[in-house]
Amino acid sequence: MKVRPDTKAAPLKTFSNQEGGQVISHIVTIETQVRDAIAVAAACGRLGLTAAEYKTVKLFSGEATGLAIELPGWRYPVVAKCETGELAYDNFEGRWGEQKELDRFMQAYAVEKCRLEARRRGHTITEQPLQDGSIKVTVQVAGGAA
Repeated sequence: MKVRPDTKAAPLKTFSNQEGGQVISHIVTIETQVRDAIAVAAACGRLGLTAAEYKTVKLFSGEATGLAIELPGWRYPVVAKCETGELAYDNFEGRWGEQKELDRFMQAYAVEKCRLEARRRGHTITEQPLQDGSIKVTVQVAGGAA
């Protein structure tokens, strides 16, 4: 998962924290690659999907091997190739599965991966669903928010 500053974001804001230090608000854009099987499992659980299973599956025009993710209304599973971060799928431009279901999975994966990485570093994380369907994730680092 790559994290880079959002060049379209408003200027960074500086706040004072409770200890009197300065905290900078960071807005980032996350470009997601699916590389973490634990985060895939967490995303499937979050969405109420069947647990992803490592296997070879038949797609319309071939086969793919990796974590097979069954999305609602999709004729073929999405296959996460964690070693490369790529997804293999065939939804025939939406005729065999709605893109919004893949988008929901990718959003859930990104949030769960952030959660796992924050916890691994001893940080806490909060989520706030927004009206546009996005999720605001705040990572609380000792002495302020990241």
